[in-house]
Amino acid sequence: MPTREIVRCRKYPRGQQVRTLRRWDAQGDMLIHLFVARGNLPALSVFHRMHMKRNSRILRVAAAVVFAVTASVSWAGGMDSLEQFVKSTRSGKAGFTQVVTAPAKEGQTPRSKTQTGTFEFQRPGKFRFHYTKPFEQVIVADGQTLWLYDVDLQQVTARQQEQVLGSTPAAIVAAAPNVKALEKDFNLAEEPDKDGQQWIKATPKSRDGQLQSIRVGFKQGAKGPELGTLDIQDSFGQRSVLTFTAFEMNAELPAGTFQFKPHAGVDVLRN
Repeated sequence: MPTREIVRCRKYPRGQQVRTLRRWDAQGDMLIHLFVARGNLPALSVFHRMHMKRNSRILRVAAAVVFAVTASVSWAGGMDSLEQFVKSTRSGKAGFTQVVTAPAKEGQTPRSKTQTGTFEFQRPGKFRFHYTKPFEQVIVADGQTLWLYDVDLQQVTARQQEQVLGSTPAAIVAAAPNVKALEKDFNLAEEPDKDGQQWIKATPKSRDGQLQSIRVGFKQGAKGPELGTLDIQDSFGQRSVLTFTAFEMNAELPAGTFQFKPHAGVDVLRN
């Protein structure tokens, strides 16, 4: 049966703690690695100036040019997509596949483990990851507390949400109310388009945590940018890639989606 090992626990000046948790299967291969730890986004603007005579033909040509340019600007780049996503997406849900690749041991090739599940969020600060395969696990942020429920271990870990979400992927996807809030914790940079997505790279300003970088890929949907990929690299050399499918923007979510109550008989650890 899988077991969990706390491999690092560090305390920082304001009493914050960072714990690195790893889960291993019977063969000693890492299945999942979770950690909790405590940008300058330039405005993108495009100006068009046109001087033309009041001639209907010129006006028609000019209108066509402006339409074409505006269409291209609406999908201008990763930074613009991030700003649109944070501004216009107040809630969402999707399925996801997560591939976790641990650093290769000497003389061996890297080995990966795959998990699947569903993801829901509501800004600001509420989200739910429900891992269904190969083992069940639930992570819920209710706005006050971050709950991690391991079904196999019958164990719940509870943390104060404000202490752990600042420089994590959750801040970009669901926690930050606006881009300015992200700039407090991340340096943001636009990356080239790839795989039909537009990308930004977020690097934590704080070096105290185990998160090294997050790459976020956006796909163009009918209503605007949609979350496509989270590519997370940690300081241990582990890479975790979450690919989202069937993303539903501004989804109507049941009131109890982000509520969590531990079952009777479950061990609850509060940090």
